[in-house]
Amino acid sequence: MKEMNELSRTDREILNVLQADFPLTSQPYRDIAEKMNLDEEEVIARIRVMKNSGLIRRIGGIMDARSLGFYSTLCACKVPEERIDAVAGIINRQKGVTHNYIRDHEFNLWFTLTAPTKDEAMQILQSLQSDAGIEVISMPAKQVYKIKVSFEMSDPDAL
Repeated sequence: MKEMNELSRTDREILNVLQADFPLTSQPYRDIAEKMNLDEEEVIARIRVMKNSGLIRRIGGIMDARSLGFYSTLCACKVPEERIDAVAGIINRQKGVTHNYIRDHEFNLWFTLTAPTKDEAMQILQSLQSDAGIEVISMPAKQVYKIKVSFEMSDPDAL
């Protein structure tokens, strides 16, 4: 994985734009390139390198599932250490799973599930419990407090 200190100033500027000022146009990478006085191919190539290294996991919109009429819930499971990869694989096959994390806790595998309805989400969770042989605790949000997270990528040597 590419280390933060290995990033060029240009890569850092691209990351800032991707996080905070992504153009909502038909050719966003061309627009980023123009803004930065680069070629579109160079911007795409730099992003590809950062994605291939694991520095960038995904580029995409984040939709508010509730505003779109979907049901979403945070889930927790107790999974024996030797089964975590297998159970995570079963969970990740569900199209509505958006995050899946190992935690240092008695409930050591956490994920979020979004489905068109609560009934469909409950059916998916029942299926997961059966397929994986685990209990899933569903914890839908009562109140959502959204914050915007953006990591300033300025060159630390320039500060």
